[in-house]
Amino acid sequence: MTSMSLETTAAALARQLECLTLGERLALVASLDGRAVFTTSLGIEDQVITAAIGTAKLGIEVSTLETGRLFNETVALIDATEEAYGILIKRFHPEQADIDAYAATYGLNGFYESIEARHACCGVRKVKPLARALAGATYWVTGLRRGQSGNRADTPFAEADLERGLIKINPLADWDIDTIRAYVVAEAIPVNPLHARGYPSIGCEPCTRAIKPGEPERAGRWWWENDETRECGLHVAEAASQPIPDTKALAGSAA
Repeated sequence: MTSMSLETTAAALARQLECLTLGERLALVASLDGRAVFTTSLGIEDQVITAAIGTAKLGIEVSTLETGRLFNETVALIDATEEAYGILIKRFHPEQADIDAYAATYGLNGFYESIEARHACCGVRKVKPLARALAGATYWVTGLRRGQSGNRADTPFAEADLERGLIKINPLADWDIDTIRAYVVAEAIPVNPLHARGYPSIGCEPCTRAIKPGEPERAGRWWWENDETRECGLHVAEAASQPIPDTKALAGSAA
């Protein structure tokens, strides 16, 4: 699709999705021409979507970015979710050469030292694997919600992702966290035990802490940074603007 047709199609789809239930929204996406991919981080929102896809046996691929630094609880939940819904969650890992190049440039935990280094780490462990997960996809389903952060307050049900040349679908855009929690209980959906320990938003273990009473949902992500709109680059392109180490250049310098 051209940029204009992507935007026109996304706007029309957003209007259709607005008046539907979650199950109806996902069924509509599954019925569209083209490949639909849902990328799950195994968070509570994503578990709701995975449950809906698995229960209805919808033709939407489910993938996850296994960054190599996830909590053990998150990794265990991948297997438990596959078993619960009889689905396959395709796992995309970072390339070892990219990890080695990052460590040579910044140090293995260099993300604590600068925003540049943190963005580069997210680029290696999340953004590049995401590109492989979405290769050839027409629709990208996500668990984004308007209530997750101020940065996501205007999340539409469907939007054109011009950089990736696809349409991003956000079927939970209008769900609040209380609705999510009630749905999980009602449907007996397996969730990450870390949620009960004060982790509403869960990413890589070194970059996630429990939140304090009264803090926003995503306050525990990259908590050492001052920018309240901080993101990893999956959904906000500017957050991935820092260069990822060039593995070929590093190999050449070491020769």
